Amino acid sequence: MFAKRLLQKAVHHSQVKERRDGRIKVMGGDGIEGLLISPKQLPYKYLEFIENQGFIIGISNDNDIQVWNLESRFLASCLQWESNITAFSVISGSHFMYIGDEYGSMSVVKYDADDGKLSRLPYNISSNSLNEAAGFSFPDDQPVVGILPQPHFSGNRVIIAYANGLIILWDVSEAQIIFIGGGKDLQLKDAVDSDVQDDTFEQHLQDKEISAICWASTDGSILAVGYIDGDILFWNTSSVASSKGERNGKNKNVVKLQLSSAERRLPVIVLQWSSNNQSRNDYNGQLFIYGGDEIGSEEVLTVLSLEWSSGMETVRCVGRVDLTLSGSFADMILLPNAGVTGGNLKADLFVLTNPGQLHLYEDSILSALLSEQERKQFACPVELPMVIPTADPSMTVAKFSVLPTGGNPSKGLSELASLMKPGSTPTPGTRWPLTGGVPTQLSVAKDNSIDSVYIAGYQDGSVRIWDASYPILRPICVLEGEVQGTNVPGSSAPVTTLNFCWLTSSLAVGNECGVVRIYDLNGSSGKTSFNYVTETKCEVQSLPQGKRPQYKAVFSLLKSPVLALQFGNCGAKLAVGFVFGRVAVLDVNLSSILFITDPVSSSPSPIVSVSWFELKNSHSLLKGLKHSETEVAVKPEEEIMFILTKDAKIISINGGDSKMIHPHAWHLKTEEAALSMYIIESSFPVSELNCEKQLEESSKDTTTKSEPGVDATSTETEHLYPSETASSQEHSLDALILLCCEKSLRLYSMKSVIQGKDKTIHKVKHAKPCCWTTTFKKDGRVCGLFLLFQTGDVEIRSLPDLELVKASSIISILKWNYKANMDKLMTSDNAKVTLASGCEVAFISLLAGENDFRIPEALPCLHDRVLAAAADAAFNFSSNQKKKQGPAPGILGGIVKGLKGKVNTSATPEFNITDLERKFLKPPFTDTAENVINKQEEVELDIDDIEIDETQPVTSSSSHEVVKTKGEKETDREKLLGAPDDSKPRLRTPQEIIAKYRKADDASSAAAHARNKLVERQERLERISRRTEELQSGAENFASLADELVKAMENRKWWQI
Repeated sequence: MFAKRLLQKAVHHSQVKERRDGRIKVMGGDGIEGLLISPKQLPYKYLEFIENQGFIIGISNDNDIQVWNLESRFLASCLQWESNITAFSVISGSHFMYIGDEYGSMSVVKYDADDGKLSRLPYNISSNSLNEAAGFSFPDDQPVVGILPQPHFSGNRVIIAYANGLIILWDVSEAQIIFIGGGKDLQLKDAVDSDVQDDTFEQHLQDKEISAICWASTDGSILAVGYIDGDILFWNTSSVASSKGERNGKNKNVVKLQLSSAERRLPVIVLQWSSNNQSRNDYNGQLFIYGGDEIGSEEVLTVLSLEWSSGMETVRCVGRVDLTLSGSFADMILLPNAGVTGGNLKADLFVLTNPGQLHLYEDSILSALLSEQERKQFACPVELPMVIPTADPSMTVAKFSVLPTGGNPSKGLSELASLMKPGSTPTPGTRWPLTGGVPTQLSVAKDNSIDSVYIAGYQDGSVRIWDASYPILRPICVLEGEVQGTNVPGSSAPVTTLNFCWLTSSLAVGNECGVVRIYDLNGSSGKTSFNYVTETKCEVQSLPQGKRPQYKAVFSLLKSPVLALQFGNCGAKLAVGFVFGRVAVLDVNLSSILFITDPVSSSPSPIVSVSWFELKNSHSLLKGLKHSETEVAVKPEEEIMFILTKDAKIISINGGDSKMIHPHAWHLKTEEAALSMYIIESSFPVSELNCEKQLEESSKDTTTKSEPGVDATSTETEHLYPSETASSQEHSLDALILLCCEKSLRLYSMKSVIQGKDKTIHKVKHAKPCCWTTTFKKDGRVCGLFLLFQTGDVEIRSLPDLELVKASSIISILKWNYKANMDKLMTSDNAKVTLASGCEVAFISLLAGENDFRIPEALPCLHDRVLAAAADAAFNFSSNQKKKQGPAPGILGGIVKGLKGKVNTSATPEFNITDLERKFLKPPFTDTAENVINKQEEVELDIDDIEIDETQPVTSSSSHEVVKTKGEKETDREKLLGAPDDSKPRLRTPQEIIAKYRKADDASSAAAHARNKLVERQERLERISRRTEELQSGAENFASLADELVKAMENRKWWQI
């Protein structure tokens, strides 16, 4: 399971990681996490938040648009797209999103939060519809590879990037193209690489494929575009140039950047930009690039510090850092620092690497690196503070234990937990910027008791303990591997096994060097010393000062890895099993060695399991055994210790003096690898077979033994002798031994094992190798067996008949794939199974109706409406303050703007989401077509039709008389063109045409008449030119007067106005 996508939630400072198995992980502060599991096990190619609304938009690989509700943790809506989605962007502050597809179309989708539905709106920009708007033939086979709304335009302007390198800045309200770039011959100015070249050259951009885009200025005027060939171009979209003129001429508003001078370079995969918080320029900042370097070079993330010239014609690289990554790159994102408003003035860098590791590079660290001369540097990032670390350090073993409610162990652990500082980070002095999410009141209440604990051992010898009473695990304490103040060889070796006795609050830890550390987790023990015990000596050592778990004893007996630890006699004894096939029994209270067993054979097998069994009626247990079949007599009220080795041998010894009860070890007739052994105190007859109603269905998609697709298993049952099954009451007093091996399950009576007889009560052969097992109870009675196989399949079987109740798999329950050694991190207690994989730890309940974790009321809140409303109010207040402190110098500043003949291209038009929605509810060119129709109704005015300083004729048409008699005012159109003539044209006769145009004079008089008309036309043009100059002079005088008035008003106080 590798992480693929990363995004951040601006207001709550939460982050999301998407995994390739269709799961979305939401992370906040103080260990708050949420896991959203998609019904489709497909990766997401796009993920975005709907800003401050508590929704995540995800697009899967099969083009299914999904909306996740963070507050309720469910899939709110889905919309299957008919074509392949190649670009996606959510309009900030709205529920609208742009969708680009493989056919070159851009569509709009809206999510209605009230109805909980996704809907496709009529607005659509296709390649065919852009042909006329662009003024040239637009290719219809180019997919959209990037969609980017322009900042400060509320989604009204959007960049559409196509695969062939064409870039279009589209205005939604005007339904027109604002800027066109790419796809043609361009003159690139001031090509910049790491050495800042100044050459000007021609570059052909036809079919130059785009791979990444981002805005490289706070005002949205500079667009950075990365290409497949490793180039990066900066486009100045604020330049006003028509598409026709740009095609015919040279575009001087493009700057090229190259990270390497090599001919073959990597594609530019990711581009991100952050403004320079020390510069007042909107264009200076840092550019983050993944890719673009020479093929075969080391995988790095490049950070460039760029400075632009005043005319936006050249850019200079003033700093470069190549960050060496600790894993293969997956994604990156910039997170603004908390408290920063009004632009991305300062941002921290998050880098996601495989497999699922999140690294933080603080802005201060990046600034310091950019100021240095070295290019390639390895900066030590801050790692994501995992709730349960699994990789750094590496987890080797785990233990889950349920505590009695209100008992002494719960009180002692609560006392230790109170010493932990809430919200502490793993590395002192570091700041983790994620603060999103609100924990439930149940998990943060001070008077809550600890109901269960999760304990993990690590590669460095340390042990960590968490309060596992609620879904948000709270750390209790960390136990270092090294014994402070005492030289214990091998104390920091990797932990191999753990065991916890809640009766005495004792924790036993064994490691690879054979060292066993026993801790007292009772918060107020009051001890000042502990015993360090070896095979030859026992030393008393002083305990370190401070309120922390104290040692009871430290044992270093055999230089052999510890594989099994089992408390006995209510925690007074501890059995330690080693790899060399020996078992040591320790007295916990006296910190002494009771005995160490000898190897059973010349080729000892590792100890797999050790079980204690207290004899309540030794006469009943040993009844029927001949004296020759037992080596020693077992006294009443003593204990028998059963030892299981890896080669499936069971040795039964007296727990008091280590003497074997039977002279030979019990063993199977066939060779098998043993996994575990369980002693089941029989409180039911062997013939009782019904236990299905007490077991939980692990998954809705699983199949039972009667359904097709379940691997076949063969069940063999051998009945006991008549003497052993004569009375059900007698069998209820007998104990059973369940032996779990890789290839089979076998159930024996304890008598037959002690006698050395391989006579099974029930036997099940596996169709696939098993790797881990556990039993669980219902109402105090063992009722079921849980099995995990090396294929990732799981089974639940009833006890004692071993009938299959449910079959499922890890991938169907948790979306996990089975990994080698996963069984070493599995543990269970009270019908709850915990397992770890990668950076995740899962808790599974096996019984239906059990809800010890208090779900859902104990789950943290991933989206808080109150906090979101407060954030909106703060943002609106900040925006209003900025409007009040706008750039206008005085009261008349806004009026005087534009009177000097200059266009303010940086001004943002007033356009809100409501206006945008009206545009989206109809096709884009509807308003344009209506305007064209209206313009066609207007009559073009010819210069010959303009009459200047000429008296109007006395007579008027009948239509004019009608208008004047009505007393209506003439419009500007009527004053200029005359009133419209409602009469219809008629066909004239030849006689009428001759009478109208034939002149009585000769040809010379006709030529003179034409010359006079030309002279009159020239005089009219001169009069128009003089009148235009007079109007321009008047406008300049008015602008000068207004400017003087502004200056005068600025110098006056408000009470003088």
